[in-house]
Amino acid sequence: MSRPGLEAARETMVAAGVNPIAISVFERFYHQLEAEVTGFIPESTIEPMAEVARLDELSASPEELREALARTVVLKLNGGLGTSMGITGPKSVLSVRDGLTFLDITARQILDLRARYGVDIPLLLMNSFRTRAESLQVLERYPTLAVGDLPVDFVQSQEPKLRADDLTPVSWPADPELEWCPPGHGDVYTSLKTSGLLDALRYKGFRYLFLSNSDNLGATCDPAIPAWMAANEIPYVAEVCERTLNDRKGGHLATRKADGRLILRDSAMVVPGEQDFFQDTERHRLFHANNLWVDLDVLDAALTAGEGVLGLPIIVNRKTVDPTDPQSTPVIQIESAMGAAIEVFEGSRALQVPRSRFRPVKSTNELLLIRSDIYRLDSAWQVQTTIDHDEPFVNLGRPYGFVDGFEQRFPHGVPSMRECTRLEVAADVTFGAEVRCVGAVSIHGEARAIPDGAILSGDY
Repeated sequence: MSRPGLEAARETMVAAGVNPIAISVFERFYHQLEAEVTGFIPESTIEPMAEVARLDELSASPEELREALARTVVLKLNGGLGTSMGITGPKSVLSVRDGLTFLDITARQILDLRARYGVDIPLLLMNSFRTRAESLQVLERYPTLAVGDLPVDFVQSQEPKLRADDLTPVSWPADPELEWCPPGHGDVYTSLKTSGLLDALRYKGFRYLFLSNSDNLGATCDPAIPAWMAANEIPYVAEVCERTLNDRKGGHLATRKADGRLILRDSAMVVPGEQDFFQDTERHRLFHANNLWVDLDVLDAALTAGEGVLGLPIIVNRKTVDPTDPQSTPVIQIESAMGAAIEVFEGSRALQVPRSRFRPVKSTNELLLIRSDIYRLDSAWQVQTTIDHDEPFVNLGRPYGFVDGFEQRFPHGVPSMRECTRLEVAADVTFGAEVRCVGAVSIHGEARAIPDGAILSGDY
C-alpha cells in the first residue's frame, strides 16, 4: 500500500524542486510511518529531569559577553500562519503592541543590541512558502538590518500531505497549495544546511545560533548564554521555565532511562491514556520554552555524519487537508520538533530561565494581555511587566476567537488589566474606551455595549 505512496511522494517533491537531502529526510520519516512508528514516549521509559542550571546564576565578564555575542546569530521560526486565530497570512505581521508587529519588535531588539554591544548580530527568519513575501515587506522598514551579504531569511522545505487512508499524496484541486505543508520546525537544521547558510555563517566566524518562535516576544538574545556555552564547551542548550497549571499541555524535557540522555516529550508524543503523567506539574515541574541555542560547528558535524539527516524523532500530525474544513480529506503531516535535537548532541544542557522569556501569543486571550497595560516596551524594545503579581487569567468567548472579531469588539483598545485577576467573557459585548477590569470579572448575558469609562468587577 505505501510503496506506491512513497514513490508518488518522491516524484512530487522532485518535480517541485525540493532539495535531495530534504527528500531523504522525508523518506526516512515515511518508512517510520509505514512501520507504524508513533513517536510516543511512554512514561515508564523516562525519569523526571534533575535539577538544572539557572540563568540568574551564570556569570561572565563584559568582554566575554561581547565576544560571545559577536559570534551569535538570531533565528526566528516564522512559518506560522496563525490559522487558529483566523489569520490568513503570517502571524508575525499581526500588530501586537503599540502598533508594532512581532517582526517590528524583533528587528528593533536586534538593532538595539547591536548598538549597545558594538557587534553585528545577524537576524534570520525561517519562512515557509506562505509567509515569506509579507514578512519581508515588514523587514524592508529596517534597511540596516542585513549584515553584509547574508540574507535576512531562508525558506524551509516543503512536503506533500499524505492521505490518511493510503499514504499517497493528497489531491486538492480547490486549492493546490493546501496539498503541501512545511515539515515541522525540526526542518530548521536541514534547511540551514541545504540553503547554504550553515556553511556561510561558519565561514564568517559565527559559532552560536539562538532559535525561537517569532510569536514569543520574551525570547530575546541574552549574551550570558552563549558565553556559558563557550566557557563550558556546551553544544546545545534548551531553555525551560517553571510549570504552572496553564502549562500542563506544554512539552517538557525528561531523562531517558535507556541512555541517560535528555529528551523532549511534546503533547503529540504522549501515549494515549498517559495524559495525567504528562500534565503532572509536580513530577515534571519545568516546561520546554522552545528557545534553543546550538553550536553551529557541532551541528554541521552531526549533519555531515548523517548525510544531511539529523535523525530527529517522528511526529505524526493528523489533520484535514483544509485545516478550516473538518469535512475535507483526512491527511497525515510528517513533522519533527527542533527541540528534539537535544538528544542528538552529547553534553546537551537545560537552563532554567524566568517566565519573562516565554511570552507567546497563541490565542486572542494572550493578544489581549500583551496589548494591555500590564506590559510595556522598554527602551531596548523588550516586553516588561508593569505589575508585581501573576498576570490575570483571560478566557474570551467564541465571538472573540478570531482576530477580526476581536478587533471589532475592542474598537478603542483593550481594557485596563492591571487590577484584574480574572476576565471571562461569555457574552458578545463591545468594549468602550478606557474600560477598567478590577478583581475577578465575569461578563455574561445578552449582546450589548460596555460604556466608555466603565469599571467592571464581579458579574456584569
